[in-house]
Amino acid sequence: MSRPWVLVFLVLLIVFTSQFEWKQQLGNELEASPNISQKQQYISKREETVKEKIILSQEKNIQKLNELVRSLQKQLLQCRGENEAVKGTAAPLTELLNELERQQILGD
Repeated sequence: MSRPWVLVFLVLLIVFTSQFEWKQQLGNELEASPNISQKQQYISKREETVKEKIILSQEKNIQKLNELVRSLQKQLLQCRGENEAVKGTAAPLTELLNELERQQILGD
């Protein structure tokens, strides 16, 4: 149960740090602008590229976290299967795989 909390913490950390970096980069660009009209155009273009980079970075991190969640779900199902086998009430492997697929569908 601690692994899902770690994943949630990592997602929140990524979101907060990316927002902080974006604001810091934008603030640095605003301070160094002598020519207002040209600099405003530059800033807006730069702002868009920074936003795109942040979005791409967050998407990659989300994909990694989704892969970790799937891996943890598989491990959990394997542990459940092993526990049930030890108890003498082992479920067929197909049922475990069906449960994993259901969880992935619900997760998406």
